[in-house]
Amino acid sequence: MAGSTHASVTADGIAAVTAAPSVRPVTPGFEAWRRFRRHRLAVAGAVVLALMVLTVAIGPTIWRVPINAIDFSAQVAGPSLAHPLGTDSLGQDLLARMLYGGRISIAVGLVAMAVAVIFGTLIGAVAGVAPGPVDAGLMWLTDLFLSLPQLPFLLLIIYLFRHSLTAIVGEQLGIFILICIVIGGFQWMPVARLVRAQILSLREKEFVEAARALGASTSRQVVRHILPNALGPVIVAGTIYVAQAIIAESTLDFLGLGFPPDVPTWGRILYDGQNYLDIAPHWALFSGGAIFVTVLAINFVGDGLRDALDPRKVI
Repeated sequence: MAGSTHASVTADGIAAVTAAPSVRPVTPGFEAWRRFRRHRLAVAGAVVLALMVLTVAIGPTIWRVPINAIDFSAQVAGPSLAHPLGTDSLGQDLLARMLYGGRISIAVGLVAMAVAVIFGTLIGAVAGVAPGPVDAGLMWLTDLFLSLPQLPFLLLIIYLFRHSLTAIVGEQLGIFILICIVIGGFQWMPVARLVRAQILSLREKEFVEAARALGASTSRQVVRHILPNALGPVIVAGTIYVAQAIIAESTLDFLGLGFPPDVPTWGRILYDGQNYLDIAPHWALFSGGAIFVTVLAINFVGDGLRDALDPRKVI
């Protein structure tokens, strides 16, 4: 009797364990996505940003009005069915020009961000693992660039080198490369400091010491073990730099030192419309609104990524 009771209990226990639902392991990526979804402004910003990128990417294939088509009979016209965003002083369709300029402004932001993140990560990684004199020299260089007034140096470098570069690769491509390199070249310093601080903190962790004990070289420790765990803050910083690069490119266009006047970037459209605010406010409002909405959406996405990738924050 006792033996049969024991066997029955054991069988019931095995059946209960077998019938229990399997628990799906939570990956770091899934946990980050769960945290990001709870940030409503970040989700809204991501949706708006995706719509902006999709609009400027496929918009010109749908709205086929030439960006330089002149119609003197519709000068400074307000929004209408024929011209949903109105026209400028030459009767050029602002919707077509906004769609074309959005590609350039967003592309400048992404490329300049990539330049800043790549260069800053390289400098920060070398400073974090290099001996004292090299670390001190790189941080001195970083502090030197941080102390420079960015806008005057941006204007000076573009004024000095734009003609020589455009003579080699063409006007539009040359100015695009120069603007991306110059803007990214003045945004890498915070990334370098951030990566260096992360490396100094992570290189004393147990998993790095274990890799070091197994004979991993310094470069392998950095590339395989340290940098992947330090990319969270860098990704967050990168989203902010996209917004800063878009504002910097628009500022250069507004000051007349960006793309040529016939290239309708958002900053150039805003610059051209400033003298018509009294009779055609739509000219400047739509371009300024596009810059504002894009930068605001990117900042919200950056805030959401910061909360999602911070393991110390409880959501």
